[in-house]
Amino acid sequence: MRSLSIKHRSFQFSHWSFMFAEMAVWSFVVLTVTGAYLMVFYVPDMSQVAYHGSYGPLNGLFVSQAFDSTMHLSLEVRGGLLIRQVHHWAALVFVAAVALQLLRMFLTGAFRRPRTTQWLIWVTLLVLGMAAGETGNALPDDMLSGGSLWLIMSVVESIPVVGTWVMSLLFGDGFPGDRVIPVLYGGHLLIPAVIAGLLIVRELLVRRHGHSHFTATPVSRKSARPLMALTTTGMLIILGFGFQIAPIWLYGPAKPTQVSAGAVPDWYMGFLDGALRIMPGWELTIGDYTLSLAVLIPTLVIPGVFFTALALYPFAERFVAARLNRRDAVGRPKSARRTARDLSAPDVLDRPRDTPVKTAIAVAGVTFYGLLWAAAANDQIAHAFHLAIEPVTIFFRYAVLIGPVIAFVLTRWIILALQQEARHEAEEGVETGIIVRTPDGGFHERHEPAQREHAITAGR
Repeated sequence: MRSLSIKHRSFQFSHWSFMFAEMAVWSFVVLTVTGAYLMVFYVPDMSQVAYHGSYGPLNGLFVSQAFDSTMHLSLEVRGGLLIRQVHHWAALVFVAAVALQLLRMFLTGAFRRPRTTQWLIWVTLLVLGMAAGETGNALPDDMLSGGSLWLIMSVVESIPVVGTWVMSLLFGDGFPGDRVIPVLYGGHLLIPAVIAGLLIVRELLVRRHGHSHFTATPVSRKSARPLMALTTTGMLIILGFGFQIAPIWLYGPAKPTQVSAGAVPDWYMGFLDGALRIMPGWELTIGDYTLSLAVLIPTLVIPGVFFTALALYPFAERFVAARLNRRDAVGRPKSARRTARDLSAPDVLDRPRDTPVKTAIAVAGVTFYGLLWAAAANDQIAHAFHLAIEPVTIFFRYAVLIGPVIAFVLTRWIILALQQEARHEAEEGVETGIIVRTPDGGFHERHEPAQREHAITAGR
């Protein structure tokens, strides 16, 4: 009986939005397999050697062993470039799938008890996925990753009190030194182990609590995991085979005094780049110590506040709901146990249109992220529209503050209008477009009951 129960609680592809979690899982599997292959050929060493590989324009140049081994892997190992590009694409898809899974859970209320722990796991996976991607991008030690090291150094040095100490741990006595690549390589190996552990815990929780579902969606008894594994893996192979990414032979080896022109981070780090670009050059001087707010706020404060708010939202919603629902229908105070039971999420998920405030918060958050992401291209926008860079930057400074508020108000207004329309249909019925004539010679449109129309729609 226990094995049958577990089988029924395993992943069922009952709604298209459930595919995001499976995409994240199988993208991580591809990451693990391809990463193990890359480890065989990669050398995490910053000592200088002369390059004598198959790429002629770099012959004779002194490069790090990390760059030399990555070039050898990309251009001389059979299938090495394909594996490396599949690995990079899998990292991008993994973070995207985790972000979409979090958005789906937030909009549908799947973060409530007893699934709050799963929500916290997905938030942690988003942070770890971004950290794994950034540490991996620095490993080739090319010109693009060298620019990332400059940003890492600036962020670390902006940390009050412990910034100098962390800087010495990463870079040693000077920048770039010969320590940072081995340190980042160790972190790049440790993070996937933590991610694997969290995914295992998440799977155990799913088997324990079961999957949630939508009211109008029939729950399938056929597992879709083989299909999702095949689809995700095949998609990543196609991306790695047909779409070039991170051509380090074009970037060249990293040099402390040079940065690649037009260099941009991976998509999931674009909001940090945008925040850096539009942040005013504020500084705070305390005694003999100068605190660079222009770097500290966009790279540490904003992400820290965002991810903290994301993790604590289920608890904040539970606290507010408990305050608003202290008494039952007849005015008697509820016990703490009864209140907790009432606030626990059933297996049936929310429709986003049924929770206007929560959906509006989600849209406001996506708007805030999207505007920061767009701000990372302020120079390209100015160039494309023949504008000066200063007014574009000032526009985004105001847009990231005003845009989310407008998005919240508009979304809430639209949802309330949809709810009012649904109530009107429940009272008056649904318009059918059929005109009938009454015995006295008048004409009117026939209305069907709203429940019947809903049943027809759900059956489709």
